[in-house]
Parts: sequence; C-alpha cells; structure tokens
Amino acid sequence: MNLKRRDFIRGAASTALAGSVSGLDVVPVLARDDQRESSVEVMLPRNRVPLSFIIDDSTCLVNMGHFCTPQFQKAWPERQEYQKPWQSWPREIPDQFVREFGEWCAANDVRGKYSIVPNPACVGWMDRELPGWSHRQLQQSLGLVRELMVPNWDIHPEMITHTRVIDLKTGRPLEAINAGTMENSFPQEKKSVDELASYLAYALRILKQCDLPCEGVTTPGGFGNLVKEELSLAADQSIRDVYGCDLPHYFKYVKNGDESTEPIIENLRGVGTSDVTMTVNVPAGTGDWFGGWQGDRLSEPDRYANAEATSGRMVELINRRQPAVMLCHWPGMFSNGSKEGFHAFQRVVQSLATRFGDQTQWMKVSEIARYWAAKAAMQFEQQGRRLKIQSPILVKQCTIRFPRQSGPVRTESIHSDHSVDHLKLQEVNHWNQLDSGRWIQDGQDIVVCLDLNTSLTHLHSG
Repeated sequence: MNLKRRDFIRGAASTALAGSVSGLDVVPVLARDDQRESSVEVMLPRNRVPLSFIIDDSTCLVNMGHFCTPQFQKAWPERQEYQKPWQSWPREIPDQFVREFGEWCAANDVRGKYSIVPNPACVGWMDRELPGWSHRQLQQSLGLVRELMVPNWDIHPEMITHTRVIDLKTGRPLEAINAGTMENSFPQEKKSVDELASYLAYALRILKQCDLPCEGVTTPGGFGNLVKEELSLAADQSIRDVYGCDLPHYFKYVKNGDESTEPIIENLRGVGTSDVTMTVNVPAGTGDWFGGWQGDRLSEPDRYANAEATSGRMVELINRRQPAVMLCHWPGMFSNGSKEGFHAFQRVVQSLATRFGDQTQWMKVSEIARYWAAKAAMQFEQQGRRLKIQSPILVKQCTIRFPRQSGPVRTESIHSDHSVDHLKLQEVNHWNQLDSGRWIQDGQDIVVCLDLNTSLTHLHSG
C-alpha cells in the first residue's frame, strides 16, 4: 500500500505518525488523501512487490528436527508430533547442502532470513565447540555461512537453544523439563523489558563472537507470547546494545487471509528530529508448506504458487501489491536427505519468476524493514520544481512519485559537512528498467528511483 505525506513544513508529519496497537507506538501505513498539487507518494521499491524467504530452525551442521523432537517429547508427552521416529532421521544437515542451496539461491537472486541457533538443542556452542563435530568442521561451517549466506541473507539468532531455557548465570539449562522451561513457550509469567533483553543479548553475543552480522532476531515458537509489548522493546534494546544497529527488526508473526503483510513500525521515538528511532516488526505471509520443521512431510508447493503462478498465497500477495514473504523450516528443505522440500521450493521460485519476474524483486528482511521505516519517517517539502526530501533513515531504491514540471531530473545530496553531490537521473521508457538513478514519466507525474545516502536530498525537475 502506498504511503503519502503532506509538506512537512505544515506539521502534518507529527499527526500522521500517531496511533497505537496493543500499547506499542505504531506508525500507520495507510495512504492519506493529500491535495493533488502537493501530493508526494512513496511507492514500492522500483515499483515492484518485495519477495523474501524466511528460514527458521537453521544452524550449523545440527539437524534441529532430530535433536529437538525428544526434548519436546519430554516437555509435552501428550503431543503426537513428538512421538515420531526421530532416531531414524539424520543428525546432520551437511554443509554440502548449505552450499547447494545457497549457490542456487544466489544464482536466482533469492534473499531472506537464515537463522543460526547459538546453542542448537543444547548440543554445543557455535562460538566454542560442537560435540560430535570437530572444531575445524564447526569453523568451516561458520565460514561457509559468512561467505555464502551473509551477502543475501539476514542472520538471526532463534533465541539461545530453541529448546530448553538457559540460566544466564550458569549457562546451563534449567533443571526442570516442562512447558514452562522450554523456549517455545517462555516465559510463563510477566518479564520486564530488561530481563527479556538480557536473554536476547546472550544469544546475540554468541553470534557476534562468531563474526556474524545481525540486525534482527527470530522468536522460536511461542516465545514471548505473554509479553509481546516487552518483547518488541527488548529486541530493540538488545540489538542496539550488542551490535550498535541503527534499525533493529524482528520476526515473530504470520499474517493470514486479508491481514496486511506490510511491516509494522513500533517503539517510534524522535519524530520531527534527525534522530528518529524505531523497531520494525516484519511478518511472514505464508505458512510452512514445504517439508515441515521435522523434515518428514511432503511439500505442498501449490499452496505458495501453482506451476503457472495463477493461484496460491504468494500469487495472492503479489496481486495485492503487498510484501510476499514465504516461511519454511530448514529441516524441511533438507527433508532428511531427500531434498524434496528444496526441489519444491525451486519450482515455486521459478514459477513466480516466469510470471512476475518484472513485477517483483527479492529482498532481505532487513531491506524490507528499512524501506518501510524510511517511508514512515520521510518528510517532504515541495517548492515549485524542487522537492526537498528529509529522511533520517538511509535507504536504497527509494521510489517516489510526484507531479512533474518539465525538463530533466537531477538530485543534490547535501552531506553533514555541507558538501553537495550532483546527479543527473537517466530517463527510461519501461517500468522494468526503473532502478536507482533513473526516472520514468507516468501520466502527469514522474517516478524517480534513487538511493538516499544522506538525510537531505533535493530533487529537481526542470
């Protein structure tokens, strides 16, 4: 959905950035009916629907389906899904598969989020040792993630173990094993923001010790269900503290049916200043219909998109012009060695590319978060043939529609040291050519695409 803002001199930005949901400060992402002569519209990046792929339960070497199942069985003995023959499943998802998956995704420009569980199912610590594998094997596996996955994938911790809750004072799991001591349903009572932030920060520091970048976290199962407001603040606090990240995000929610899949802006602070901060809640838009979290189910790829990409949830979201974010679990890609889930995923990606290749683009979750954050914080002042853009959030491929005057289009990027960079934008004739540094005429308007690398940019037409 497109976001509009009035001239910021009139002070409309402060009223547009109002509202709350469940006690969180939230920026509404609904379009406003601005006056035509002063309207400016922030469109989708390159006027394309963002696609992304969220992978949960991934980590180095450890097959979480094999190691998690018996621990979940102990905590929830009545659940049938935990009675499966986990002993027959492979204990490892090998790096050879990570390379095959990562190289295919890179060749097809697929991007998204890839979890690294810091102490997967209590098997061992990513920043120390992983019993059952040599130190060299662990280091090679981490190196593969840094080399192959990091360029196109956000790395998230999925809390500390994804199974048992860790006592932060001892570094050992809590002694009791029940629903109340498993991360998937933790906590069972109210926790403060600081308490939750300490738990998240513990996981983040392990990934930092592994030299892995991180701008977000993923919650395992129902982690934080009883403290959703505190969790959002804790994610913001811990990611900023450990990584110094300027724009934290997190993944927890899946949107179904007619619910919007647009990111939600939370914890908004500093509106109207150059120091705007916020947390971005980026939801997925599908269920997991590949091989499942244990890797033992047959995939249902048509639920994402059928072979002709004429039906399926991803097709629905693309047609709605909302972020289309697929969800899966890493054991379901490997499918206990058959790779059935991976093959189903490849077919879905190829079907979407065939029909919607010029209407969509793959983005990391952090890139989607940054784009929506910039839309929320951006302010405009239109003066004749000049559009003044103030954006405290730096963003790539920002795509803006505004009324055209005449003549060529150029920008002036004004830096904090008062130096100015000038750029003449290139006119293109087709939407599929639109990219950073280019513009296209659309009726009485022009649409420009540019990287906002400074907080202040002047856009000139004519």
